[in-house]
Amino acid sequence: MLNQTNHLQNTINNNLQAETTLHNGVTMPWLGLGVFKVEDGPEVVHAVKAAMKIGYRSIDTAAIYGNESSVGQGIREGMAAHGLTRDQLFVTSKVWNADLGYESTIAAYEASLEKLGLDYLDLYLIHWPVQGKYVEAWRALETLYKEGRVKAIGVSNFQIHHLEDVMAAGSIKPMVNQVELHPLLAQTDVHDFCKEHGIQLEAWSPLMQGQLLDNPTLKALAERHGKSIAQVILRWDLQRGIVTIPKSTKEHRILENGSIFDFELTNEDMAAIDSMNQNLRVGPDPDNFDF
Repeated sequence: MLNQTNHLQNTINNNLQAETTLHNGVTMPWLGLGVFKVEDGPEVVHAVKAAMKIGYRSIDTAAIYGNESSVGQGIREGMAAHGLTRDQLFVTSKVWNADLGYESTIAAYEASLEKLGLDYLDLYLIHWPVQGKYVEAWRALETLYKEGRVKAIGVSNFQIHHLEDVMAAGSIKPMVNQVELHPLLAQTDVHDFCKEHGIQLEAWSPLMQGQLLDNPTLKALAERHGKSIAQVILRWDLQRGIVTIPKSTKEHRILENGSIFDFELTNEDMAAIDSMNQNLRVGPDPDNFDF
């Protein structure tokens, strides 16, 4: 039994460290831990350390989450506990709407680094496309990138026209676009645009904040594969070439979310999930968000 457990852990470790290559040559894990709405303090410290123990190497936070200090603590403690170095991790944060603008975005980046206790971020994102502000913020991200202070830059919650704006105004294409994405919001048009332009799509709220965990279509697929509904959804993301950051604070759920590399959905399975799309959001509409 112990040998089987060790084999499972090794398999998860190896696959959790599988990476995609962004258009600037930086590599990014396909699966990471999201910490949206995870309370600052022991809860998020434990989640980060648990993820690192299981084999996760990507942690995604944001200034507005209010937990960057504890995320940094979890990273430091996890590195010490598991003999990891900073270059083995991929850490993402985001600039919040109130700080969008050239100088204010650079200051926000420095504030996030200080809270995290890090010398650099692997990925820094504009959190939302606030009208009239996101282009200037993108210029600030380009400056940070050109100065070598961040490994990769990107955006979050950008629709196609937002992406076109920053691509027209800037000199660097976003490397990542992180959007709400799940079976009821497949984001096919955005995904196609990103693939065409070499922008890596990343899913937040891949489990629709738990609202899909009793869906009959997904339940039937999960039973067929001997997996959970969450694992089927995350596997669907992976097979679409989408980086995914499911959130959990419980170690057994973090482990379950990482255990998606030992099965494959068929073309029919993928089509069945694709057909569920309703363009239904649980988060704000980027074009109609009261900032």
